[in-house]
Amino acid sequence: MVTNAFTDHYRFAEGYSRVDLSSALFDPTEAVDNFRYERYANSSATNGNGSHMKRLLRSAYYLIRPALPVSVRKHLQRTALRGWEKLPWPDGYQACTIMTHDVETAAGRDFVPRLMDIEESFGIRSSFQLVPEQRYEVPKAYREDISARGFEVNIHGLNHDGHLFDERLEFERRARRINEYAREWAVLGFRSPVLYRKQEWFSALEFSYDMSVPNVAHLDPQRGGCCTVLPYFIGDILELPLTTTQDYSLFNIIGDFSIELWKRQMDLILQKSGLASFLIHPDYILGADTSRVFHSLLEYLTGICADRHVWCPLPKQVDAWWTQRNSMKLECRDGKWHVVGPGSERARVAYASLSGTDVVYQFEESQRSGATNG
Repeated sequence: MVTNAFTDHYRFAEGYSRVDLSSALFDPTEAVDNFRYERYANSSATNGNGSHMKRLLRSAYYLIRPALPVSVRKHLQRTALRGWEKLPWPDGYQACTIMTHDVETAAGRDFVPRLMDIEESFGIRSSFQLVPEQRYEVPKAYREDISARGFEVNIHGLNHDGHLFDERLEFERRARRINEYAREWAVLGFRSPVLYRKQEWFSALEFSYDMSVPNVAHLDPQRGGCCTVLPYFIGDILELPLTTTQDYSLFNIIGDFSIELWKRQMDLILQKSGLASFLIHPDYILGADTSRVFHSLLEYLTGICADRHVWCPLPKQVDAWWTQRNSMKLECRDGKWHVVGPGSERARVAYASLSGTDVVYQFEESQRSGATNG
């Protein structure tokens, strides 16, 4: 259904310009799923209902805006922003960033201990996605050392041959092997090699979360993108989208050996209180130039996490929080809003308002009473 704020806008505009709403209604769940499952990328016909409605609303509003008194405009703006919202991240964090590493070769695998040393010096922990078969050996002691140092081990496909999602029956056979490794290694997360993916098949994978879907994929072999900088669920699997340019694309396609693009992307993600996820391959930062860029990125992230109150957890910690958040509820008690449910002691209630043309959030103080510990 269309939200009250949108409906109010349309009704107000209809009285002045006789807008016909009969063709403007749409299924918002279907529209969102078309992005999350990237169905739009595989269809020759674009479903533009959502964007059509937004354009219609905006055009109608700005058509009559000059004739509206300020008091009416303020009412419309407040209506569009009314209601208490949960900011996405725990403990009042304004955004989130995660560092991830796909290990593609034996040289990259051997560099991982040194890479952990580097990240530890910046106070950052990351995840390492390892290939279980054919590419290189992954001894148990090697995996245990990564975990013991406070980093995370995940699975990166089966053998990295680029054919995981080619054919359904073969995918299911490989998925069973991948799931066996997931249980043996006691891991929670998965990323498909080369970011090849078919979200409709993800249900065969026994993982808590996935990191195979980029938000924009114009530089990747598989085009598309989920068009969001926030985690979301694909069935029972939480998707942590890749929201920044991969190191390979930055260095070898764009030809940029600086962090300026990453800084611009980070700024845009911060504006949306989103998840800034980075994919750096140990195999690609062995040279002096690429190593220098990586050090600059770590230094930048350390500063922005401190200055902008950005959360820098492991991917599995994002998964745990988002899963808890998905089961939380807002309840109004004695005229005040409270977040209730497991993990709610870390949640915050914030009120959305306009600052110029930007939406800003102001935290409500002391909403902890009544929250359930979990």
